[in-house]
Amino acid sequence: MGQAWGFGRYGGPEVQEFFDRPDPVPGRGEVLIRVDVAGVNPLDHLLRSGLVDGLDGGRPFPRVLGMEAAGTVLALGEDVNGLELGDAVFGFALTGGGTYAETTVLSAPNTARIPEGLSATVAATLPVAGTTAVDVLDQLSLPAGATVLVNGVGGGVGLAVARLAVGRELRVIGTGSTGKREHAEAIGVRFIDYTAEDVAAAARELVPDGFDGIVDLAGGTSLRRVAPLAQDPRDVIAVGDMSVTDLGGRFVERRVDRENLERSARLALEGLLAPVITAVHPLSDAPAALATVENGHTSGKVVVKVA
Repeated sequence: MGQAWGFGRYGGPEVQEFFDRPDPVPGRGEVLIRVDVAGVNPLDHLLRSGLVDGLDGGRPFPRVLGMEAAGTVLALGEDVNGLELGDAVFGFALTGGGTYAETTVLSAPNTARIPEGLSATVAATLPVAGTTAVDVLDQLSLPAGATVLVNGVGGGVGLAVARLAVGRELRVIGTGSTGKREHAEAIGVRFIDYTAEDVAAAARELVPDGFDGIVDLAGGTSLRRVAPLAQDPRDVIAVGDMSVTDLGGRFVERRVDRENLERSARLALEGLLAPVITAVHPLSDAPAALATVENGHTSGKVVVKVA
């Protein structure tokens, strides 16, 4: 038996609970891992709220929270290739097993070895934020010297996009609340505080001819305010709001396979995708970790250290 943190029914934070569960048994194409570190993401509370379908693996309640983790392989299911017992790995829990737990199962095709020199803490932040950053910038395919607006730059994904964009020699403008300024500016972002100034007006002043690309992480009204700032509406890519297509833009095309995980890990080793980790919580403090992300009060990436 091992401790896990999850939810007994769909709802708000009041449905969250700690519970004990037997070690999951890896099925075909799965690996059982001892979890060292789990990443915390907005998707976690959306799944708990019942707003996202298809990522629970059909598992009964109580379900474990968390979508990404780093740890050590304890057992292999059938038809697992490229991974061995004892490997240090990181990846996605796309089987619905959750990651805020002492042990869990990951989908083997969506799991990769942690390269030597990369910590489990950094590796645990890459499945969501790291691969998303790679995907959106690959999709934009902007040349060095181009301008990109990261709308909602302060979170884990936004800072990952910004750091990788700076590494690609792009000129990066980022929007966010006052508390997000320090981390954004530290990696070379020209920051626009949406609580203190008109974002569209400030961005037009900085880039009068329009942006070569826009990466939206805020959605809703904020997306609609910045989308007209792009030279070409097709170069507006949203990570969370699929209505971007109504504006002529595109939704991010996600690649969550082992190849993209390995690529993200190499970029992290090179310092081009180094996450900004602002809080590390023990498993016993997982409720506070998720609360900071759910309430939008965190800058950078939050992780839960399990082992």
